[in-house]
Parts: sequence; structure tokens; C-alpha cells
Amino acid sequence: MASVGSLASSRIPDTLKPGGIESESHPWKIRLVEHPKRFESASFRAAKKTARKILDEMSDAELPYGPRPAGSEHWEMHHGGSLWVKGEGGWRMYRARVGIEWSMQFCAEPAKVDRLRREAAELVGAFPLTLPALAELGYEKAGELLRTPIKNADAVEAWTDSLFNACVPMSHGNHQGLLPKVPGEHHYPWPVKGADFVRYDDFQLWVTLPDGTHGAVAPVDRRGSGDGHVRLVHVPEGSEAAETLAEAQDQGLMAVLPPNSSAALQAFAGQIDPGRRTAAGPPATGRARRSGRGCRSVY
Repeated sequence: MASVGSLASSRIPDTLKPGGIESESHPWKIRLVEHPKRFESASFRAAKKTARKILDEMSDAELPYGPRPAGSEHWEMHHGGSLWVKGEGGWRMYRARVGIEWSMQFCAEPAKVDRLRREAAELVGAFPLTLPALAELGYEKAGELLRTPIKNADAVEAWTDSLFNACVPMSHGNHQGLLPKVPGEHHYPWPVKGADFVRYDDFQLWVTLPDGTHGAVAPVDRRGSGDGHVRLVHVPEGSEAAETLAEAQDQGLMAVLPPNSSAALQAFAGQIDPGRRTAAGPPATGRARRSGRGCRSVY
């Protein structure tokens, strides 16, 4: 890893945290410094205000990611590529090919961001009710944003904080949370985290592994098959299972935990009788249990 150079021209203030240099015998150093003060642009304020008006018009069943915040909680807006459109049935949000996180705008090439703009414009163009509806909500800049080519850093910043990138509405947990409470998109891979919004309510995606770390598992067959094995799909880097999972992925195999493992029992706890010692059961009538390309047991 290359050494971090001078911070004289950086946006990051040159202030170290206590014990703020980490190093090894290799020639690398990482400076632990304060974040630059993150300002909330006028573009982001306008986008958030509009998104909240849209959310107020939506029923609970139509919300894209989980229930409406309750009590003292509020919507957090994730810079995740939020393509809001209005059709005959009301508002819908689609995800862009990629979203630009606030800090990632500083490495974003304008021509590549402009492709995102063109793709968003094509989608919005298929929903002709969208721009008039946004104008009624006070977001009159939407049409200009979609029409104007992105050629410089100012335009990248405007797109990054716009309604079409910065307003994926999430609870704090789904946005920034950590296990063992709620896994947030900022900390867990989206191919896994996304399952939280489509899984059966009685299937536990996130489980505690024997070493105390938290991982994510998936069934190896469809609901009702009777197969209680679970496939390990994510573990943190420090987990004892991390090396085995990486080896299985390298070999094109699945890392599978048996039906009597604690992980399987946690995952299927809502589908089996209390006190049962295995998550396996008789397969569905007239249906054979399928196997994957191969497997590697981890426990």
C-alpha cells in the first residue's frame, strides 16, 4: 500500500486522532484523520424535500425499502442511484446502474456520470407524468438536470446530490446499521443486503456464527423442500469461516452448513417447531432435493 502523501491541498484537515498512525514493517502508513466538514448542498436539500413529499403520497405497501420510520426516527436519504418516476399507478423508484456516494464524486469522471444522466433521462422519458408532477412538488430543476450534459466537477456534484441519485429512502438501520442490530447497505454487500427486502419474514438471513461473528445464509433449495442445509454467503473478514468461504468461492463451490448447525437452526427458527434439533424435514411430496455444483462444509 502506498504511503499517504501530503495533505496540504486535501479537503481533509491535518488533525490526527489519538494513536493515529498505523504501520507495519512494510513501507506503508495510514493517517487516521478527522472527516472534512460535510456541507449539505442546496441541491441535496431540495432533493430530500421533494423525496419526502413523494413518500408522503405513497402508501406503506408502495415504499421501496421497508416500513415508514416511526417515532423519533426519520427517513435517511442514501446516495444510491434513486430514479423516481410517476406512472398511472403513482410514484415508483428504480435504482440506477450505479449510485454515486457523496465521497465518490471526487473520483467520478464526468463522461461516465453523463452516461448515468442519459440513462435516467431515457427512463424518465418513458413516464411522461414525472416531470410535471415534480414541478408541482417544487422540483422544477429536474428537466434541466436530465437535459444538461455533465462535463465538469460542478455538474458531477449537482448530479450526485440530485433527486436522481441521492434519494434512496431508508431507515437508519438499513442505511448505516451494523449487526447484531440491523445490517446497513453501507457495511454489507448489496447482493446479500438486498435479500432483506424480498425474503420470507420467517427466514432469518443474518445469523450468529459459532465464533460470535455475524454472517448471512441462504437456503439451498426452495421453500417446502425439507432441506435444512444453508449456504454461507457472507462473513466479515475476521470470522473464522472467512478463509473457508473464500476457498469455496475460488473453487466454484458452495460453503454449506448442515441442518443441525446453529446457523441453520437460527435461519429456519420461524419455520420449525421450538426445540427441534435439526432444520431438515421430509422433502416435498414428489420432488427430489437438488444439489449444487459442489459444497464445502464449514462447521
